[in-house]
Amino acid sequence: MKTLRLLTFNTLFTGDVPARLRALGAALDSSDYDVVCLQEVMFRRNVRLIRRAAPSYRHFACSGTVLLKGGLVLLSRWPISRSRFVRFPVTGPVRGELVMRKGAQLASVATPDGQLVVVNTHLSANRDDDWSPMNRYMRITDAELTRLAGLIAAIDPSLPVAVAGDLNLPRDAAALTAFVADTGLRDVLAGDTRPTYRPTPRWPSPPALDHILVRAAAGETLTGGADLVFQDEVTLDDGRQAYLSDHFGVQARLIRSR
Repeated sequence: MKTLRLLTFNTLFTGDVPARLRALGAALDSSDYDVVCLQEVMFRRNVRLIRRAAPSYRHFACSGTVLLKGGLVLLSRWPISRSRFVRFPVTGPVRGELVMRKGAQLASVATPDGQLVVVNTHLSANRDDDWSPMNRYMRITDAELTRLAGLIAAIDPSLPVAVAGDLNLPRDAAALTAFVADTGLRDVLAGDTRPTYRPTPRWPSPPALDHILVRAAAGETLTGGADLVFQDEVTLDDGRQAYLSDHFGVQARLIRSR
């Protein structure tokens, strides 16, 4: 029985990106996270920047030569035996977000306790902040969740699964609740009412949009605690104080028991 430490974090693709990513890389390098799922990294040059700042993560996965597919990057202290990116269906309305080619990144990580399948993902945003079933953006979300559920269903049930990322859905949204139930996943922060998007004057009470969902391997249990991180300002390399992102990170400590 060993503990695996997992982090998901939307890095924010606008603003002073290089300085924030260097600070993030330094924070990751000094952390005890085994696997890190990042969203909105966007460019291959940003991957190189993070890896230089976090050399202890010897293994990584991403797709795309210049613009990363989905903006997704997975960092790992353990070998990644295979990985692939699957794009979500392209569903209207037309929006700038389509350039990101959102989808899911699936990776098999060879941990000391056996293989773990990690699904790093970033669903499309709901610009109305209305997650009721008849909202115009929910047909996009429903199509993406259907594709994601199919990918999870195809994973060998003898392997544990961790789905991590910015799902752009509140914890209590009916669509997310149904998705979790249908896939046999468990929300590691179930019942937690704290936001994972940084409150602003325009949005003083945002929901939790970032999640870690897990499914134990057949005949096993996958337990452990979780919390929010990266909530405070950090010192950038030029001495300025800044937040690492407009999101908070979600960390989990997963204990696999047979």
